[in-house]
Amino acid sequence: MSTLYEQLGGKPAVDAAVDIFYTKVLADEALIPFFSHTDMNVQRAKQKAFLTYAFGGAKGYNGRNMREAHANAVAHGLDDTHFDKVAGHLHTTLTELSVSEDLINQVMALVATTRDDVLNR
Repeated sequence: MSTLYEQLGGKPAVDAAVDIFYTKVLADEALIPFFSHTDMNVQRAKQKAFLTYAFGGAKGYNGRNMREAHANAVAHGLDDTHFDKVAGHLHTTLTELSVSEDLINQVMALVATTRDDVLNR
């Protein structure tokens, strides 16, 4: 059985999705403050590595865990509204990339499992 990573199209698909996704996130006035001091080249690389792992394309992930990675943002007001906006931008990105609804649903279900850790609850 192939992994979600393979079904989505592997590295080229994850790379394209992350780049389009961050274009949307950085255009969202509610989200941009959370990235004001972020090196977006580094951020994109981290996100690509994380998604590759989360979707089954890598055996391990060397980055910080969700709670650590988002603690500063939570301290600056990151909440469910922001999480929903980010998830919405991801859904829109995958739709624009013509990902099947079944695969989008799998991705969004995976994203939903991270909510409490991202929001440090």
